[in-house]
Amino acid sequence: MFKRILIANRGEIACRVIRSCRKLGIETVAVYSQADAAAQHVRQADFALPIGGPRPQDSYLRGAAILDAAQANGAEAIHPGYGFLSENADFAEAVERAGLAFIGPRAASMRAMGSKAGAKDLMAAHGVPVVPGYTGTDQDPALLAREAERIGFPLMIKAAHGGGGKGMRIVRATGEFAQALASCQREALGAFGNARVLLERYIEHPRHIEFQIFGDSHGHVIHLNERECSAQRRYQKVMEETPSPFLTTEQRARMGAAAIAAGKALDYSNAGTVEFIVSPRGEFHFMELNTRLQVEHPITEMTLGLDLVELQLRVAAGESLPPALLQGTPPQHGHAIELRLYAEDPAQGFLPGSGRLEHLALPAASAHVRIDSGVIEGDTVSIFYDPMIAKLVVWDLDRPRALARIAEALAACHVQGPKSNVAFLQQLIAHPTVRDGRIDTGYLDRALDEFLPAVARFDATATVAAAVTALLHAEADARGDASPWAPCDAWRMQGAALRELFLQQDETRLRVLARGHDGDYELHVDGHDAAFLVAGARLDVDVLSLRVDDRALRLHVHHAGSALEVQHDGTRHGFTLAPASVAASTSAAHDDAVRAPMPGRVVLVQTAVGAEVEAGAVLLVMEAMKMELSLRAPRTGTVAAVQTATGDFVEADSVLIRLD
Repeated sequence: MFKRILIANRGEIACRVIRSCRKLGIETVAVYSQADAAAQHVRQADFALPIGGPRPQDSYLRGAAILDAAQANGAEAIHPGYGFLSENADFAEAVERAGLAFIGPRAASMRAMGSKAGAKDLMAAHGVPVVPGYTGTDQDPALLAREAERIGFPLMIKAAHGGGGKGMRIVRATGEFAQALASCQREALGAFGNARVLLERYIEHPRHIEFQIFGDSHGHVIHLNERECSAQRRYQKVMEETPSPFLTTEQRARMGAAAIAAGKALDYSNAGTVEFIVSPRGEFHFMELNTRLQVEHPITEMTLGLDLVELQLRVAAGESLPPALLQGTPPQHGHAIELRLYAEDPAQGFLPGSGRLEHLALPAASAHVRIDSGVIEGDTVSIFYDPMIAKLVVWDLDRPRALARIAEALAACHVQGPKSNVAFLQQLIAHPTVRDGRIDTGYLDRALDEFLPAVARFDATATVAAAVTALLHAEADARGDASPWAPCDAWRMQGAALRELFLQQDETRLRVLARGHDGDYELHVDGHDAAFLVAGARLDVDVLSLRVDDRALRLHVHHAGSALEVQHDGTRHGFTLAPASVAASTSAAHDDAVRAPMPGRVVLVQTAVGAEVEAGAVLLVMEAMKMELSLRAPRTGTVAAVQTATGDFVEADSVLIRLD
């Protein structure tokens, strides 16, 4: 076994690899960019080295610099994690030429899967079902149009060297083909440097089901069951689970055999994932083989009792797969679900977020709950990388109980700082199509409004719960104060204690008068004639139990600084505990200003002082969180000032352009 390895990655996956290495007594070397100097993977590794600037191309994608760091620090192997260089055949080859082990598949396997067209041809030659289509090198538009007619509509045009949902178009009729082809080729050329496309029949309402495979250098290839990943938004996975609620025992056996055949076609070694597209009738077709560890690997580990990273390390060190695995797939125990908690704003088109995690509450780890994260409270979600906060993974004996577990795990989550998708995830797992196991890969995009969290409006129960939470916290703080004037009990020389609270909810300021103490209160909320009588209120960490007018309630609440959040009837209600002297906030329309919606870099300014612009015109383009954002004129007017330039890094809410 290796004595020391270098991890060519960051964040959650780097921390995950470090855990397995520590268990095996392997020392770890981390690399980090300027933006990650204080990151968790740097703190947890045995050694850590700076590798370059904050942008990935200046740090985590610098293969030669990473290899130099590994050799200079005595690493015997490199684990690439996922993303960045994990599927870069040139990097894998360079690692092996340098005499180090690459903890992943051979470079030849990566190259074979690097072209979607070549991969389909190879799989078809080895008896793996593929979607009917055209994968030829002749890209003459007239030929492609004829092939489209032969395949039939609907069909999909896909970038042959693409990935991540880019370079893909669905065409439903002959008349749409030429325009869609040209658009797809332009996007493929811009994103991947190659305009080649392939055509394949489009399967309506498909499922996305993948099989974890593992190979070793002794010729063995096995599979470790499936993961259902059909809950997707814009081709990006949102939720994963195993076993699939869709597959029958017979379908699982046939797909598992096909996954092994795919691995053997490549003489595959180490971890890989064979992804299939499955029709509503159960027909399955090869989609791609990801030559790396997958983000969703924990659910396989939870149901099989395996450590896939440990297995990767052992196979890369030359060991054979364990005899128990070679005798057949181990029995799957229970059901596991994974959700990805991101810093993003679903209400703003899932705009990625960034900033300091002022408060981060996650469920406690247990035999039923696993948290894989690369950040803790106080860390910063950077603008330069994927905005994942954590992966929430739960396990239980069956699917209904696992769904209940994930609901409880989400209720325990609270993120203060950048916006998060936690409320969206709560809507997702409560939706009938998810609970019934009926979701297909396009459902979220077709019916996204059904999953977006409701706008929090005034809710009397939530307001009372927020006030009671604030009172209980104030009383707990007072009990720790030695002053005789600190206790918030009911005795005063003038009679029963009366306290005044101000709760700010968006632009509404709520005044609450409270009498009582220790969980028993009479509350008067402005605008409500009748008082709310609260009895037996108790806080157990972040769970508030109380009786309001003799109605017993159990609510999830979070209190951090002046911020309060109450979950009631599927909605998260946010409040700020405001001082009595602070006036209610008001909204100000900035119709004369174009502001940065988040921190980022200006890549293009498309206007100048004195220019006449129409409402909605693109004035500049920003790059943040690995995506481009077009900022538009809020109204028709004249540009009075341009306060930024191409290449500038700007902070959130900074004014970039002003209009007269």
